[in-house]
Amino acid sequence: MGKITIKDVAREAGVSISTVSNALNGVDVLNPETKSHVLKVAERLNYVPNLNGKLLKSGQTKMLGFFTTSVSGPYFYKLVESMSRECDRLGYGLNVFVTKDKQVIMSNILGRRVDGVIIYEELRIDEQDIVAMEKDKIKAVFLDRVYQSDTMGSVIFDSYVAGYEATKYLIGLGHKKIAYISGVDTMFDSNQRRDGYLAALREYQLPLDDDYILQGYFEEEGTYSAVKSFLHLHPAKLPDAFLAGNDVSAIGCIHALKSHGFEVPQDVSVVGFDDIDIAQYFSPPLSTVRNQIARQGILAINHLVRMIKKKEHGVSQKLAGELIIRGSSHVKMDRSDFLT
Repeated sequence: MGKITIKDVAREAGVSISTVSNALNGVDVLNPETKSHVLKVAERLNYVPNLNGKLLKSGQTKMLGFFTTSVSGPYFYKLVESMSRECDRLGYGLNVFVTKDKQVIMSNILGRRVDGVIIYEELRIDEQDIVAMEKDKIKAVFLDRVYQSDTMGSVIFDSYVAGYEATKYLIGLGHKKIAYISGVDTMFDSNQRRDGYLAALREYQLPLDDDYILQGYFEEEGTYSAVKSFLHLHPAKLPDAFLAGNDVSAIGCIHALKSHGFEVPQDVSVVGFDDIDIAQYFSPPLSTVRNQIARQGILAINHLVRMIKKKEHGVSQKLAGELIIRGSSHVKMDRSDFLT
């Protein structure tokens, strides 16, 4: 048998096509018995409504789209979970598009496959793309940049201030040689945290050393390799502390230090970002900047839906981080001080 159509449901239920349509769409013009009968017939026949037809009629898909180049790692797990739950609460579905192909991204956005979009795309969406989205009145929330217009907003972390405060904390512990482990050069948060780190070093008149900026790509393995390479190439330049672009990088850094016989925090302090679930259970427990990841996802969905419903214009929201002090950072002292 071919695909069940609305005509088949109407014929089986002994009602008109419009009656089936009203029952499936919840239009309050039918008596409860008729509606219940139609829905039972539709379920028995495994009828699936034509979403394209519903879209043409209503102009809405009741779906939101999240466009990103990756969903791996603790940050994305928590972000997508929080967005999905909020979508469900508000009566929307969430489609996740993982691609580095800008043509695929823009065709899905401008093709209105979804009612609104959330974007975390490592700046692959450029100004020209945004102009095209503005022209088509696409509703969007960016997580990868500061942006605000009538139909678009953003929800970001205040990564510059967080990078500055985390570095200032390490300086306050007596550390003067502080290295930064960056993520991806095109990513907003990585660059903002690095700029905050550099601003703190300048303010306290500490030397800026290009060798002390490593690239770990926000990955444990990438950071592990970067730190090991640094220790091999610069054995006399061991930093007092590492500020890692995220907690996964901090963990990779600690593993690399330990593989060279260094202890954390006895020899080197390490601080990360995000406060992922494992941070407090790691050995040593990880000092980190707690980012409001779940709140970022909830606010992004809420803002997007309110723009779709024309209840508000786009705004830029910035979420503050919170420095969490645990066992991976300590006042600078000689190793012998730990043994006495």
